[in-house]
Amino acid sequence: QVQLVESGGGLVQPGGSLRLSCVASGTIFSLNVMGWYRQAPGKERELVASITTGGKSNYADSVKGRFTISRDNGKNTVYLQMNSLKPEDTAVYYCNAEFLLQPGRWGQGTQVTVSS
Repeated sequence: QVQLVESGGGLVQPGGSLRLSCVASGTIFSLNVMGWYRQAPGKERELVASITTGGKSNYADSVKGRFTISRDNGKNTVYLQMNSLKPEDTAVYYCNAEFLLQPGRWGQGTQVTVSS
């Protein structure tokens, strides 16, 4: 059973920064794409950024130039560095992991609140 554990959320002022981390643990085979999604109140969950095992990344237009996704394959960990945060970035952020030989997994979510 694979588990994803996120950390790093919190309250930050507009223009501030946060770094989210997500560690995959358990019996892991062929970890593939890892990514971050977010869901604001009353809105659907949306992709923020994703990254392949080879380091190819993909970003939502709303975060390009402000957020950076990275991963450490040896530690089964994915990071999301969020800079120049805006109030509209406020949401619950979820880590997602896709595998070639196992079902995909979601983390429990971490709250990010951007407010003065």
